Amino acid sequence: MSFTERFVALGDSFTEGVGDDDPSLPNGVRGWADRVAEQLMLADTSWGYANLAVRGKKLGQVLDEQLDPALALQPTLVTLYAGGNDILRPKVDIDALMAGYDDGVARLAASGATVLLFTGFDTAKSAVFGRTRGRTAIYNEWVREVADKHGALLLDYWRLREFQDWRYWAEDRLHMSSAGHTLMAKRVLEVLQAQDVIALPELPALETLSRRAAFAADAKWVRQHLVPWVGRRLRGVSSGDSFTPKYPQLTGLNPAR
Repeated sequence: MSFTERFVALGDSFTEGVGDDDPSLPNGVRGWADRVAEQLMLADTSWGYANLAVRGKKLGQVLDEQLDPALALQPTLVTLYAGGNDILRPKVDIDALMAGYDDGVARLAASGATVLLFTGFDTAKSAVFGRTRGRTAIYNEWVREVADKHGALLLDYWRLREFQDWRYWAEDRLHMSSAGHTLMAKRVLEVLQAQDVIALPELPALETLSRRAAFAADAKWVRQHLVPWVGRRLRGVSSGDSFTPKYPQLTGLNPAR
């Protein structure tokens, strides 16, 4: 099938859709990018969609493994968010990292595609990931500069304060939940100045946990999510080692979902 408009999404777990579980879909997830593609197709059936993102990928891997395949698809719209997995490593040279990012965005922009970039999320309220907040702030300044330099659109995730509500996050406290991905899809479509008929889900009531219950919840999170995450880092393995892109070629999605 030939598509005159082509949306290609690049990145890691954020763009793959981790946290927005759907066993009926490739890799078992849906995500904001799928939801954006569905809305674009609902308005115009000439859109095709590819999602090359794979969980666990660092920025260099995203550029090395996804950039050429993306350009081969002759995209008219490209989204790129990567670098979060680098920021979480014990050591990272943000300046060196972003030099490669700049080169990659330059290639995407030179293709004639509309390019949409994302800043990183503000982890100020996270007891664990908040320690990397300074790194993310430096990363974000680079993203803003690169976006200005190459005429890219920008979604400033750092400034989306509604995501400070942890009801938009999955149990692992690292990825957005289905509600979070739905909200992100609406924010992306706003930046693209595209219409949508996405209905935001009603959030559950806020729980007020006792000190004992909060401690138990934190202990469960450490056991089920933090320890395995740290273990993978120590072993040099990635959560995405057994995964491939869920939509490596342009496809149409059912916008009636």
